[in-house]
Amino acid sequence: MGYHQVHFISAYSVQHALIIFFCLLFAIPAFSQTIVLNTAFGSPVSNDTQTGFGDAVLGEAFKRIGYTLKTQRLPAERALINANQGIDDGDLLRVAGLQKKYTNLIQVPEKIMTIDMVLFSKNKPAFVVNGWESVASHSLAIITGWKILEKNFARLGNRVEIIKTDNAEQLFTLLLKDRVDFIAYSNWSGLGYLKEHNITGITLLDPPLARPDLYTYLHKKHKKLVPELAATIKEMKADGTFQAMFERLLKPYLPPLQRKQYDMQGK
Repeated sequence: MGYHQVHFISAYSVQHALIIFFCLLFAIPAFSQTIVLNTAFGSPVSNDTQTGFGDAVLGEAFKRIGYTLKTQRLPAERALINANQGIDDGDLLRVAGLQKKYTNLIQVPEKIMTIDMVLFSKNKPAFVVNGWESVASHSLAIITGWKILEKNFARLGNRVEIIKTDNAEQLFTLLLKDRVDFIAYSNWSGLGYLKEHNITGITLLDPPLARPDLYTYLHKKHKKLVPELAATIKEMKADGTFQAMFERLLKPYLPPLQRKQYDMQGK
């Protein structure tokens, strides 16, 4: 007559196996969620290798709260539309108050940097900038979707000839080919473009038209991240991370005479 052999597993063996299982489980590295932020900024604020100032600051901030940042360049208006629709997770850097129009976006209440909105000129290097009105009776180009420029130049009506472009390449091409008297752009992105393409003979005019603070925006699906991200950015300012990134990534783009005088605006 045959028989069945029965194996008994002790409680100790089960407990031992569970301990090993959980040790192995927690030993597996956790994969962080990726946050995709759109931007229309170019170098040195943002670039395809994610080594621009904005990339670095937000990349480190998200890393500290357990996320991985991916920035992608889109035309300025499309970047906002995609972020507002939740196609992407937000926008890297924008002026304050855009949530009034793009109601699905939340402004992270800790500024990243302050930029100068300036005029660049090829043929009028001595032009005196005296606010938005000073460009009346002149021609200029801007990039579509740069809200602070669109809003303020629109107030001039037909007193100024405005050509809208899709990107910095089109912007500077118009200036170099003498199609416009000025282009209006951010100081950092303009200086970055000139340096990257080894362009000379273009003057950045002082003073700036405006000096807006820039903030990160997240889609409302990430609203729980907003206070944590703001606190982390503030922490980075206090521990010297911001200043170190400014010195390494932005300051080299300044003309030599301005480097000693320039105070970082991120604080």
